[in-house]
Amino acid sequence: MADDEFEGRAFAFLRLNERPAKPRNRGMTEIRGPYYTPMGKRYLQDVLETMGTWIDSLKYAGGSFSLMPRYAVKELNDLAHEHDVLVSTGGFIEHVVTQGPDAVTQYIKECAALGFDVIELSSGFITIPTDDWLRLIEKVQAAGLKAKPEVGIQFGAGGASAADELAAEGTGDPEWAISRAQRFLDAGAYMIMIESEGITENVRTWRTDVPGRIVNRLGLEKVMFEAADPDVFGWYIKNYGPEVNLFVDHSQIVQLECLRAGIWGTKSLWGRVVTYKG
Repeated sequence: MADDEFEGRAFAFLRLNERPAKPRNRGMTEIRGPYYTPMGKRYLQDVLETMGTWIDSLKYAGGSFSLMPRYAVKELNDLAHEHDVLVSTGGFIEHVVTQGPDAVTQYIKECAALGFDVIELSSGFITIPTDDWLRLIEKVQAAGLKAKPEVGIQFGAGGASAADELAAEGTGDPEWAISRAQRFLDAGAYMIMIESEGITENVRTWRTDVPGRIVNRLGLEKVMFEAADPDVFGWYIKNYGPEVNLFVDHSQIVQLECLRAGIWGTKSLWGRVVTYKG
Protein backbone atom coordinates (compact mmCIF):
# COMPACT_ATOMS: atom_id res chain seq x y z
CA MET A 1 0.00 0.00 0.00
CA ALA A 2 1.22 3.51 -0.81
CA ASP A 3 2.24 5.94 1.91
CA ASP A 4 -0.51 8.00 3.56
CA GLU A 5 0.58 11.05 1.60
CA PHE A 6 -0.65 9.35 -1.56
CA GLU A 7 -4.11 8.47 -0.21
CA GLY A 8 -7.20 10.10 -1.69
CA ARG A 9 -7.90 11.42 -5.16
CA ALA A 10 -5.03 12.67 -7.28
CA PHE A 11 -5.10 16.42 -8.00
CA ALA A 12 -7.65 16.85 -5.23
CA PHE A 13 -7.19 20.63 -5.33
CA LEU A 14 -9.10 20.71 -8.64
CA ARG A 15 -12.86 21.02 -8.23
CA LEU A 16 -15.14 18.37 -9.68
CA ASN A 17 -18.91 18.34 -9.84
CA GLU A 18 -20.19 17.07 -6.51
CA ARG A 19 -21.23 13.41 -6.65
CA PRO A 20 -23.00 11.41 -3.95
CA ALA A 21 -20.86 8.84 -2.15
CA LYS A 22 -21.62 5.13 -2.51
CA PRO A 23 -24.09 3.60 -2.02
CA ARG A 24 -25.71 6.06 -4.42
CA ASN A 25 -29.33 6.19 -5.48
CA ARG A 26 -28.77 8.69 -8.29
CA GLY A 27 -25.94 9.27 -10.74
CA MET A 28 -25.33 5.52 -10.68
CA THR A 29 -23.14 3.84 -13.27
CA GLU A 30 -23.44 0.18 -14.15
CA ILE A 31 -20.70 -1.29 -16.32
CA ARG A 32 -20.85 -4.31 -18.59
CA GLY A 33 -18.63 -7.18 -17.51
CA PRO A 34 -17.77 -10.28 -19.55
CA TYR A 35 -19.33 -10.33 -23.02
CA TYR A 36 -17.53 -8.42 -25.77
CA THR A 37 -14.28 -9.30 -24.02
CA PRO A 38 -13.46 -11.92 -21.39
CA MET A 39 -12.96 -10.50 -17.90
CA GLY A 40 -10.94 -12.24 -15.22
CA LYS A 41 -10.16 -11.02 -11.72
CA ARG A 42 -6.89 -9.33 -12.71
CA TYR A 43 -8.59 -7.40 -15.50
CA LEU A 44 -11.46 -6.39 -13.21
CA GLN A 45 -9.07 -5.48 -10.43
CA ASP A 46 -7.33 -2.97 -12.71
CA VAL A 47 -10.70 -1.42 -13.58
CA LEU A 48 -11.84 -1.20 -9.96
CA GLU A 49 -8.53 0.00 -8.48
CA THR A 50 -8.48 2.95 -10.88
CA MET A 51 -12.19 3.80 -11.34
CA GLY A 52 -14.04 1.85 -8.65
CA THR A 53 -15.10 5.02 -6.84
CA TRP A 54 -17.40 5.82 -9.75
CA ILE A 55 -18.76 2.32 -10.45
CA ASP A 56 -21.94 1.24 -8.68
CA SER A 57 -22.65 -2.11 -10.29
CA LEU A 58 -21.15 -4.72 -12.58
CA LYS A 59 -23.43 -6.49 -15.04
CA TYR A 60 -22.72 -9.74 -16.82
CA ALA A 61 -24.21 -9.98 -20.31
CA GLY A 62 -25.54 -12.74 -22.52
CA GLY A 63 -25.39 -15.34 -19.76
CA SER A 64 -21.58 -15.23 -19.93
CA PHE A 65 -21.33 -16.56 -16.36
CA SER A 66 -22.86 -19.86 -17.51
CA LEU A 67 -19.73 -20.47 -19.62
CA MET A 68 -17.32 -19.80 -16.75
CA PRO A 69 -16.04 -21.97 -13.86
CA ARG A 70 -18.03 -21.39 -10.66
CA TYR A 71 -14.89 -20.34 -8.77
CA ALA A 72 -14.12 -17.67 -11.38
CA VAL A 73 -17.64 -16.20 -11.15
CA LYS A 74 -17.43 -16.16 -7.35
CA GLU A 75 -13.98 -14.48 -7.47
CA LEU A 76 -15.26 -11.72 -9.76
CA ASN A 77 -18.31 -11.12 -7.59
CA ASP A 78 -16.30 -11.09 -4.36
CA LEU A 79 -13.81 -8.65 -5.88
CA ALA A 80 -16.64 -6.33 -6.92
CA HIS A 81 -18.01 -6.40 -3.36
CA GLU A 82 -14.59 -5.43 -1.98
CA HIS A 83 -15.00 -2.18 -3.93
CA ASP A 84 -18.65 -1.63 -2.86
CA VAL A 85 -19.90 -2.61 -6.31
CA LEU A 86 -23.13 -4.57 -6.71
CA VAL A 87 -23.23 -7.47 -9.18
CA SER A 88 -26.08 -8.04 -11.64
CA THR A 89 -26.87 -11.08 -13.75
CA GLY A 90 -27.97 -9.15 -16.79
CA GLY A 91 -31.13 -10.29 -18.52
CA PHE A 92 -30.35 -14.00 -18.90
CA ILE A 93 -33.51 -15.09 -17.09
CA GLU A 94 -35.52 -14.80 -20.30
CA HIS A 95 -33.55 -17.84 -21.49
CA VAL A 96 -33.99 -19.61 -18.17
CA VAL A 97 -37.79 -19.25 -18.04
CA THR A 98 -38.10 -21.17 -21.31
CA GLN A 99 -36.72 -24.20 -19.44
CA GLY A 100 -39.48 -24.22 -16.83
CA PRO A 101 -40.14 -23.30 -13.18
CA ASP A 102 -37.57 -25.72 -11.74
CA ALA A 103 -34.83 -24.10 -13.81
CA VAL A 104 -35.88 -20.66 -12.55
CA THR A 105 -35.73 -21.86 -8.94
CA GLN A 106 -32.28 -23.37 -9.45
CA TYR A 107 -31.10 -20.25 -11.28
CA ILE A 108 -32.07 -17.95 -8.43
CA LYS A 109 -30.49 -20.31 -5.90
CA GLU A 110 -27.23 -20.43 -7.88
CA CYS A 111 -27.20 -16.63 -8.23
CA ALA A 112 -27.43 -16.29 -4.44
CA ALA A 113 -24.73 -18.93 -3.88
CA LEU A 114 -22.30 -17.21 -6.27
CA GLY A 115 -22.75 -13.81 -4.68
CA PHE A 116 -24.96 -11.95 -7.13
CA ASP A 117 -26.89 -9.02 -5.68
CA VAL A 118 -29.26 -8.18 -8.54
CA ILE A 119 -31.23 -10.36 -10.93
CA GLU A 120 -32.30 -8.49 -14.02
CA LEU A 121 -35.69 -9.58 -15.36
CA SER A 122 -35.76 -8.89 -19.08
CA SER A 123 -38.07 -10.10 -21.83
CA GLY A 124 -36.66 -8.68 -25.04
CA PHE A 125 -37.08 -11.92 -26.95
CA ILE A 126 -40.11 -13.38 -25.21
CA THR A 127 -43.63 -12.25 -24.35
CA ILE A 128 -44.55 -12.76 -20.71
CA PRO A 129 -47.74 -11.66 -18.92
CA THR A 130 -47.31 -8.84 -16.44
CA ASP A 131 -48.62 -10.96 -13.57
CA ASP A 132 -46.03 -13.64 -14.32
CA TRP A 133 -43.34 -10.95 -14.28
CA LEU A 134 -44.61 -9.83 -10.89
CA ARG A 135 -44.33 -13.41 -9.62
CA LEU A 136 -40.70 -13.46 -10.75
CA ILE A 137 -40.06 -10.22 -8.86
CA GLU A 138 -41.57 -11.75 -5.73
CA LYS A 139 -39.51 -14.94 -6.14
CA VAL A 140 -36.25 -13.01 -6.55
CA GLN A 141 -36.96 -10.81 -3.54
CA ALA A 142 -37.93 -13.81 -1.41
CA ALA A 143 -34.41 -15.14 -2.04
CA GLY A 144 -32.94 -11.93 -0.59
CA LEU A 145 -31.86 -10.54 -3.98
CA LYS A 146 -32.77 -7.30 -5.73
CA ALA A 147 -35.15 -7.56 -8.70
CA LYS A 148 -34.39 -5.25 -11.62
CA PRO A 149 -37.01 -5.61 -14.38
CA GLU A 150 -36.09 -4.36 -17.84
CA VAL A 151 -38.71 -2.65 -19.97
CA GLY A 152 -38.59 -1.21 -23.44
CA ILE A 153 -40.57 -0.58 -26.59
CA GLN A 154 -38.76 -2.91 -29.00
CA PHE A 155 -39.56 -6.61 -29.30
CA GLY A 156 -36.45 -8.62 -30.20
CA ALA A 157 -34.20 -6.25 -28.25
CA GLY A 158 -31.05 -7.38 -26.49
CA GLY A 159 -29.26 -9.40 -29.17
CA ALA A 160 -27.78 -6.69 -31.41
CA SER A 161 -30.29 -7.41 -34.16
CA ALA A 162 -30.03 -5.26 -37.30
CA ALA A 163 -32.04 -2.04 -37.44
CA ASP A 164 -34.05 -3.21 -40.46
CA GLU A 165 -34.93 -6.47 -38.73
CA LEU A 166 -36.11 -4.65 -35.61
CA ALA A 167 -38.02 -2.09 -37.66
CA ALA A 168 -39.96 -4.95 -39.25
CA GLU A 169 -41.02 -6.07 -35.76
CA GLY A 170 -42.43 -2.63 -34.98
CA THR A 171 -42.30 -0.87 -31.60
CA GLY A 172 -44.59 -0.99 -28.61
CA ASP A 173 -46.52 1.74 -26.85
CA PRO A 174 -44.30 3.71 -24.43
CA GLU A 175 -47.27 4.24 -22.09
CA TRP A 176 -47.71 0.47 -21.78
CA ALA A 177 -44.02 0.08 -20.89
CA ILE A 178 -44.25 2.88 -18.32
CA SER A 179 -47.40 1.49 -16.70
CA ARG A 180 -45.75 -1.93 -16.36
CA ALA A 181 -42.66 -0.33 -14.87
CA GLN A 182 -44.81 1.46 -12.30
CA ARG A 183 -46.44 -1.83 -11.30
CA PHE A 184 -42.99 -3.39 -10.87
CA LEU A 185 -41.86 -0.51 -8.65
CA ASP A 186 -45.06 -0.78 -6.63
CA ALA A 187 -44.20 -4.46 -6.12
CA GLY A 188 -40.85 -3.48 -4.61
CA ALA A 189 -38.53 -3.76 -7.60
CA TYR A 190 -35.10 -2.30 -6.87
CA MET A 191 -34.86 -0.35 -10.13
CA ILE A 192 -36.13 -0.39 -13.72
CA MET A 193 -33.70 -0.98 -16.59
CA ILE A 194 -34.67 0.83 -19.81
CA GLU A 195 -33.70 -1.08 -22.95
CA SER A 196 -32.05 1.19 -25.53
CA GLU A 197 -33.11 -0.64 -28.68
CA GLY A 198 -36.04 1.09 -30.27
CA ILE A 199 -35.08 4.32 -28.48
CA THR A 200 -31.43 5.17 -29.21
CA GLU A 201 -29.98 1.91 -30.52
CA ASN A 202 -30.50 0.26 -33.92
CA VAL A 203 -32.99 2.92 -35.00
CA ARG A 204 -32.86 5.35 -37.90
CA THR A 205 -34.09 8.22 -35.70
CA TRP A 206 -33.78 8.41 -31.91
CA ARG A 207 -37.06 8.32 -29.98
CA THR A 208 -36.01 11.06 -27.55
CA ASP A 209 -39.62 11.52 -26.51
CA VAL A 210 -39.60 8.13 -24.77
CA PRO A 211 -36.96 8.89 -22.09
CA GLY A 212 -38.75 12.17 -21.42
CA ARG A 213 -42.05 10.41 -20.79
CA ILE A 214 -40.33 7.83 -18.58
CA VAL A 215 -38.59 10.48 -16.46
CA ASN A 216 -41.75 12.58 -16.18
CA ARG A 217 -43.70 9.60 -14.84
CA LEU A 218 -41.11 7.62 -12.85
CA GLY A 219 -38.42 10.18 -11.96
CA LEU A 220 -34.65 9.68 -12.26
CA GLU A 221 -33.80 7.66 -9.15
CA LYS A 222 -35.63 4.45 -9.99
CA VAL A 223 -34.72 4.09 -13.67
CA MET A 224 -31.44 3.27 -15.41
CA PHE A 225 -30.98 3.90 -19.13
CA GLU A 226 -28.89 1.65 -21.33
CA ALA A 227 -26.43 4.01 -23.04
CA ALA A 228 -23.47 1.99 -24.30
CA ASP A 229 -22.48 4.55 -26.91
CA PRO A 230 -20.70 7.87 -26.20
CA ASP A 231 -23.20 9.90 -28.23
CA VAL A 232 -26.04 8.34 -26.26
CA PHE A 233 -24.67 8.82 -22.74
CA GLY A 234 -23.57 12.32 -23.73
CA TRP A 235 -27.16 13.08 -24.75
CA TYR A 236 -28.55 11.75 -21.46
CA ILE A 237 -26.18 13.87 -19.37
CA LYS A 238 -26.79 16.93 -21.53
CA ASN A 239 -30.55 16.59 -21.09
CA TYR A 240 -30.90 15.09 -17.59
CA GLY A 241 -27.69 16.13 -15.84
CA PRO A 242 -24.89 14.16 -14.18
CA GLU A 243 -27.26 12.40 -11.77
CA VAL A 244 -29.00 10.26 -14.41
CA ASN A 245 -28.42 6.50 -13.92
CA LEU A 246 -26.64 4.91 -16.89
CA PHE A 247 -25.43 1.52 -18.10
CA VAL A 248 -22.30 1.58 -20.28
CA ASP A 249 -19.55 -0.77 -21.38
CA HIS A 250 -16.66 -1.05 -18.90
CA SER A 251 -14.36 0.46 -21.53
CA GLN A 252 -16.39 3.71 -21.36
CA ILE A 253 -16.32 4.34 -17.60
CA VAL A 254 -13.54 6.94 -17.75
CA GLN A 255 -15.15 8.90 -20.58
CA LEU A 256 -18.53 8.85 -18.86
CA GLU A 257 -17.18 9.98 -15.50
CA CYS A 258 -15.25 12.82 -17.13
CA LEU A 259 -18.61 14.09 -18.39
CA ARG A 260 -20.32 13.62 -15.03
CA ALA A 261 -17.45 15.38 -13.24
CA GLY A 262 -17.53 18.31 -15.68
CA ILE A 263 -13.80 18.10 -16.42
CA TRP A 264 -13.89 17.07 -20.08
CA GLY A 265 -16.29 16.59 -22.94
CA THR A 266 -17.27 17.21 -26.51
CA LYS A 267 -17.81 20.69 -27.91
CA SER A 268 -21.51 20.66 -27.00
CA LEU A 269 -20.79 19.60 -23.39
CA TRP A 270 -17.46 21.27 -22.58
CA GLY A 271 -17.91 23.36 -19.43
CA ARG A 272 -21.70 22.93 -19.48
CA VAL A 273 -22.22 20.04 -17.03
CA VAL A 274 -22.31 21.52 -13.54
CA THR A 275 -23.82 20.90 -10.12
CA TYR A 276 -24.78 23.39 -7.43
CA LYS A 277 -24.95 22.42 -3.75
CA GLY A 278 -25.65 25.76 -2.13
